[in-house]
Amino acid sequence: MAPSSQTGNGIRDTIAAERRDLAGVLGSLPLPAWDTPTLCAGWRVRELAAHITMPFRYSGARFAVELLKAGGNFGAMADRCARRDAAALSPAELTAALADNVHHPWKPPGGGLEGALTHDVVHGLDATVPLGIGRQVPPGRLRIVLANVTGPKSLRHFGTDLAGVQLRADDLDWSFGSGTPLTGHAQDLLLAVCGRKLPAGLLHGEPAPRFTS
Repeated sequence: MAPSSQTGNGIRDTIAAERRDLAGVLGSLPLPAWDTPTLCAGWRVRELAAHITMPFRYSGARFAVELLKAGGNFGAMADRCARRDAAALSPAELTAALADNVHHPWKPPGGGLEGALTHDVVHGLDATVPLGIGRQVPPGRLRIVLANVTGPKSLRHFGTDLAGVQLRADDLDWSFGSGTPLTGHAQDLLLAVCGRKLPAGLLHGEPAPRFTS
């Protein structure tokens, strides 16, 4: 399938819609659900929400200071900040940080608007899949994100071994790669590309155990 594309204003509206939807999900969670482990190893829903909203809550200068403290290691910085902020901010405050910033212009360095949408969609699924909410990301958003994560730069970043596997969505006209079919919903295949280990039963085919927790 050819990559999906939108104008700048169109994708900004799409990002805002995704953040608005995710804020609605977070706002509806009972308090105990915030301690549910997510697909991001070591993070509960509260740490994940802190990470998603970090770009809205941190100035460029503060981000630079935090990165310097971590010796330039973004992963270590993100983990430390997520844990600290999750302890300091209530679920209501974290939800508001997302709901109040649906139109925030943040973009990941070098990632553009597609990268911003990818960040929100993937991390949203990191929470909703283990929560068992069953939220379906709208197909238009998925197409943009799938095109983004299967680009050469993103594939190098995630480093997921897709050799000999053809990803084939059973709910969207989308496939990627060649080899033994791995089938499932498009958003679950998206998570597999991003290196997540999914709950059993979401993916099907001989390669499924490679991508299942």
